[in-house]
Order: sequence, then structure tokens, then C-alpha cells
Amino acid sequence: MTEIANTISGLIWGHVLVYLLIAAGLFFTVRLGFIQFRDFGHTFKVMFNSRQGAQGGISSFQAFCTSLAARVGTGNMAGVGVALYLGGPGAIFWMWLIALIGMATSFAESTLAQAYKVKDEHGNFRGGPAYYMEKGLGKRWMGVAFSLCLILAFGLVFNAVQANSIAAAFNEAFAIPNYVVGIALVIGSGFVIFGGLKTIARFAELVVPFMALAYLVLALYVCAVNLEQLPQVFMVVINHAFGIEQAGAGAIGYGVMQAMIQGIKRGLFSNEAGMGSAANAAATATPNPPHPASQGYVQMLGVFIDTIVICSATAALILLSGQLAPGSGLTGIALTQNALVTHVGEWGAIFVAVAILFFAFTSIVANYSYAETNLLFLEHNHEKGMLIFRALVLAMVMFGSLGEIKLVWTLADISMGMMAIINVIALFMLSGVVIWLSKDYQQQRKQGVVPTFDKNKHPKLAQEVDPDSW
Repeated sequence: MTEIANTISGLIWGHVLVYLLIAAGLFFTVRLGFIQFRDFGHTFKVMFNSRQGAQGGISSFQAFCTSLAARVGTGNMAGVGVALYLGGPGAIFWMWLIALIGMATSFAESTLAQAYKVKDEHGNFRGGPAYYMEKGLGKRWMGVAFSLCLILAFGLVFNAVQANSIAAAFNEAFAIPNYVVGIALVIGSGFVIFGGLKTIARFAELVVPFMALAYLVLALYVCAVNLEQLPQVFMVVINHAFGIEQAGAGAIGYGVMQAMIQGIKRGLFSNEAGMGSAANAAATATPNPPHPASQGYVQMLGVFIDTIVICSATAALILLSGQLAPGSGLTGIALTQNALVTHVGEWGAIFVAVAILFFAFTSIVANYSYAETNLLFLEHNHEKGMLIFRALVLAMVMFGSLGEIKLVWTLADISMGMMAIINVIALFMLSGVVIWLSKDYQQQRKQGVVPTFDKNKHPKLAQEVDPDSW
């Protein structure tokens, strides 16, 4: 079973998805006029105004924090350690690259999610790739396939992965038995996920900015102390990314390919650009300005913060510590903990354990909200089915806390890869709508007015969007 799963995962990630994601990122970067660079400053302006206009619903800032809660998790701490261990320092360059071009893909999927969102019976907005596949493409079967992959990956498997990282970190730092951590996580997760979508959004809004800032402050302190070594570390990353270090050893092709695969795989797992997951959070917002593209800008910034800022901070901690040793077996969260201990002493392991608790716990909560939205797409608010699913999610949290989950990681890679493939195909098919919405937003900005979505400007779109949402 493990061998078959590894073969399928290798085919998806080693060939299909690498090229598909890069193609999508480059396509939307060019067709949207290099939007992630041209309008980078505007993303902050939209973000600063994003807490306004929700009118009792979920603000753009809350939706941003929910998506960042899912993004900023084990991928930023354990995932970077895995990428460095398996792909070498060059993997970080490819994480940067996939994030920079992925910002445009994130804009596309989040803008579409906003345009095609619907209102549920509680007055909350729901949406995401499954919804724009059904409404924009008229292909419900495609939305069903996407939803099933997302529910498996985010609702079940990734939550086991996040719980496993928390349990491992607390066992390393405090020698707390894994089952104790698991029980605590089940209770905490249950309390939040049974509170509903607005409870999840409020929780993310409170916790995510605090945890990200605390981690970044410590990383910046370590970088400041080791300031003279930073240029050398940067050169090591670049040299390994293009095989310059490996050239003398005759292993240039293999080294570069491993760096690419690990960097892109772990980069996508961390920032989720093009995967279609963060789009589920984007759809929940009441955006300000009231235009689908404004949420595209907000979510684009999330990719930047996740990878270019937080993943880079973890990479710097590890590379400056000298703890990275291929073949040593020291990888994942243990590598990050050991690196911080090298810099600040024994309390570094405790800090990482607490940080991963916040990072991974918020990911569990946000991942559940994505899965819930897609379960509603499949079942249209079947209460009994929702209760069974919540119980399954909590069971996977407990399982992840206790188990060795190498096979689970591989299954997560397969599910995530299939999600991304289905979503990217849909993005290409709906690219005309993305480009029109982007241009409409830009034209209103140039006219000096607040961009406002008028669906009647686009007769086909007017027939497809939910009249109660726009």
C-alpha cells in the first residue's frame, strides 16, 4: 500500500503538478499584468480597510485570518525542515518562486470564490472552487470531485498531520505523553468547531496576528544577532537552487530536481496557492471595497506573508544554526526545535512547542471550516451528516496525536495534488471572468471611485452569480 501510494504521489508531484502550477502562476501573472508586483502596495491598503463593511457578517480581515490560520501551520515549521532536509538549501528558493508566481493564482481563485459565493440558511456566505465549478462552468461533477478531495485532505488527513506535530513538539519539550496532548486537542477543537463559522472567524482574528508576530520577532532577533552570516546563507540557497554547489560532485541534475520538487511541494502545502483551499475562506467575507477582486488582493497578501515572510524566517533559523545535516535523521519539527535551541538555549524548544501549538491548532480549526463548506456543497446542510463528520474530524485529531503517520503524509500529498489539478483546470477555464473582474476593479480605481461590483455589466456573469449574495 505504501509503495503504491508513494508511486502515485511521485507521479503527481514529480511531473504533472510541478508544471501545471508553474504554468498557472505564469499565465495569471502575465494576463493580470504582473498584478502581485504592480499592485503590491495596494494589497496593504485593502487590508487596512478590511475590517469594515461586514455588517454583522465576516469581515475581509477575519476571512484573511482564517485562511492564514490554515496556511500558517506545520508547513512553516515542520514543512520547511522537511524541505531543507530532503531538498537541501536550494528548496527554499523554489518555495519563494512558487509563492511569488502563486500570488497571481491566489488572486484568481479568491476573486472567483467571492464572485460565485452563496448564502446559507444562517446568513453566512459560503463558496470556493466547488461552487465556481458548478455555477461558472456548469460542471457539478467537477465540484463534487474537488470537494471529496478537500474533505479527505483538509478535513481528515491534514488535521491528523497538524495534531501529530503538536504532540511531537510537546513530547520533545515537556515529555508530555502523546495521548494527553491528543485529548486536550480534541476538547479544544470540539469547542471551536461546534461554535460555527463565525466562532472560527473570531478565533482566527484574535490568535493568528499574535502568533505570527511573536514568531517573527524571535526570528528577526536571531537574524540580527547573526547579521554578518546572512549574505552567505542567501548565497548557499541560490547556489544549491541552481546546482552550483553540486556541479563539482557531478550530481547537478538530481540535486536541482530534488530542490525543485521539495520546495514546490512543501511551498504549496504551506501557502496553498492554486490548491483551492484558501478560496473557501475568501468566499465567506463581506469585502470592502464591495467587489470580488478586493478579496483577491487580501488573499494574495496571505501567500506573501506565509512563505516569503514566515517560511523564510524558519529557513534562516535552521541554516544559521548549523543543525542541517543530510542523512542525520534530524528533520521536521525536531530540526526547527534544535536550531532554535542552538540560538537561544533550551527554552527555544519550549518556544517552538508553544508556537506549533498555536500554529497547528488554528490550522485544525480553519481546515475544518473548509471541509464543512464542501460538505454543505455535497449534502446541502444535512445536520446528521455534519455531526458524523465533526466526530470523524476529532477522531483523526486523536489518531494523529498517537500514530506514526508516514503513510498519512503520502495520502495527504495525493489528495492535495488531485485538488490542485482539478482547481487549476477550472481556473484556466474561468480565466476570462478573472481578467474581466480585475479590469473592472482597476478601471474604477483609475476613475477615483470605490470599486463596486455591478453584475449587470457582464450579462453572462449576472445569470451565474447568486442574486442574494450580490
